Amino acid sequence: MTTNEQLITDFYSGFKNKNYKLMQSCYSDKAVFDDPVFVNLNAKQVRAMWEMFCVNGKEMEIEFSNIKANETNGTAIWKATYIFSTTGKKVINEITASFVFEKGKIVKHTDSFNFYDWAKQALGLTGFLLGWTPFLKNKVQKIGMKALNDYIKSNLNG
Repeated sequence: MTTNEQLITDFYSGFKNKNYKLMQSCYSDKAVFDDPVFVNLNAKQVRAMWEMFCVNGKEMEIEFSNIKANETNGTAIWKATYIFSTTGKKVINEITASFVFEKGKIVKHTDSFNFYDWAKQALGLTGFLLGWTPFLKNKVQKIGMKALNDYIKSNLNG
């Protein structure tokens, strides 16, 4: 196992055990993160996002596999099963992660998943009918960023 494969393994092991401090330690201070909901987060925001997920995640289960990495890049497949807090609906989200590393830390992390599949599970009928539209995706992004910013203000002294 390469050093960066171990870093990815540590990151997801931390997530699986809701150890957000371990997850946060995997990121560089100049890290950036993107996924279909959280776009262009900086290091402070991405660290807070994982903390928020670990602290607030209901019935959350994390599985990960196919970890591959060299000195500069890496990938992993992971699955999150949880209760979406807004609707109380169960979500099973399968995600492909890609990473860029510098000096033993993650500097870029991009998670990719099918937003429409996620929306159908998380939002029910609304997601089924509108999950494919930019309108709903933009709305979910705004709600997600508001939740993250509120979490930062309330729990991390802004």
